[in-house]
Amino acid sequence: MLNKLHLVLNQINEWVGRSVAWLVLAMTLVTFAIVVLRYGFNFGSIAMQESVVYLHCFIFMLAIGYTLKHDQHVRVDVFYQYFTERQKAWVNLLGSIFLLLPVCGFLLYSSWDYTSNSWQIHEESPEAGGLPLVFILKTLIPVMPILLASQVIANMIDHLKVLRSTSQVSN
Repeated sequence: MLNKLHLVLNQINEWVGRSVAWLVLAMTLVTFAIVVLRYGFNFGSIAMQESVVYLHCFIFMLAIGYTLKHDQHVRVDVFYQYFTERQKAWVNLLGSIFLLLPVCGFLLYSSWDYTSNSWQIHEESPEAGGLPLVFILKTLIPVMPILLASQVIANMIDHLKVLRSTSQVSN
């Protein structure tokens, strides 16, 4: 059962990460269009400028689980780099239990009312000509810890496998 859960959680974050990666291209093209329109044709659009911010948020908030899955997050590994696989598994497992999961829970809990209030009023941009989708953007706040926690759980299963396999080798 743990293997099935591990597979499903990994697949979710892999799919989301690969899908969101295409938004980098979209963000680049929109930014290029903004520059060409602004400096070539003296035309500006608040909605286009806000769309770059939206795309940026989608990329970073949704790809967080994918980044953790591929171990591409920022790590200060002054000591970690010298640890054995077993020691790394312990550090990662304990860090997941005592740091990552509680932070994910806190972010989810504390963002829930904020996001639901935004949905209730269908919050829009305060800028004239801005995007009317602020409530969609704010939805990323609780989605992000859900995706991160799902990958943390998948990684914890990996760490437990390492601990089990290294304990059997030492016995």
